[in-house]
Amino acid sequence: MGRSISLIVNPSAGGGRAARALPKVQNRLSALGVTFHTETTRDFAHARDLAVAAARGGEIAVTLSGDGLVGCVAGALRGVDGAVLGVLPGGRGNDFARVAGIPLDPEAACDVIAHGIERPLDVGEAGDGATFIGIASLGFDSVANRIANEAPGQLGKLVYLYGALRAVAGWRPATFEVEVDGERHAFSGWSVAAANSKAYGGGMFLAPEAELDDGALDVVLSARTGKLRFLWSLPKVFKGTHVHEPSVTVLRGREVRVSADRPFTVYADGDPIGELPIVLRAVPHALKVLMPA
Repeated sequence: MGRSISLIVNPSAGGGRAARALPKVQNRLSALGVTFHTETTRDFAHARDLAVAAARGGEIAVTLSGDGLVGCVAGALRGVDGAVLGVLPGGRGNDFARVAGIPLDPEAACDVIAHGIERPLDVGEAGDGATFIGIASLGFDSVANRIANEAPGQLGKLVYLYGALRAVAGWRPATFEVEVDGERHAFSGWSVAAANSKAYGGGMFLAPEAELDDGALDVVLSARTGKLRFLWSLPKVFKGTHVHEPSVTVLRGREVRVSADRPFTVYADGDPIGELPIVLRAVPHALKVLMPA
């Protein structure tokens, strides 16, 4: 007997990519013997309600959208016994799918929904309980994310690189205070990131050693450099080799406290999740996710 799922779709995700993929996804799920019904989200609050209703009804909540909806639904399912999350990539970045080994073609990813295995994965928690499944970052990343979110949809996943390049022009270094499991670090520079996963921004491997199930966050500190040096090293993020730069420090811990000398919005999974000062935590094995067998 096939699995029974609630397919939760954000039709505007990825500049309409999710909506365009939906008919092929529905046909593929039917061919695989998966019992499903499709729910279209109005907003994140609606998506949370749909996910909880699915889990309580014995269904797997499956998102067809971007990483923002994945993190949102993961947060909703954390509190439901026996809940399982499935992910079909339908956004611009799709970094959770990329790191998890889920095919980036949503039709091909349906095979993971039908035949994948349930694995307990960690999530990150920000502030008063906001959940993220990828990377929470701030500082220069706050500016770059805001620009990317306001950029034209036709840029696709290049929107994240566009945001970074635009943000460089007006950037001035900030002073950050970071405490990782009680150990304090202060520095002037670009950004602070707490990574539950390896990648963000459509394939930027900011934390190449981060794991989805190790019970910890990889904390990436980017100290002050000149703008030209920063731009020169930026392409290295796509391979994760930027961590060898003298200006980059990678720490690891369960709890991260961050403040700065000026206000910053904290972004995770492409969306704002809090303001400084903030506490970021790893929540080990917070929920089960369908992963490739």
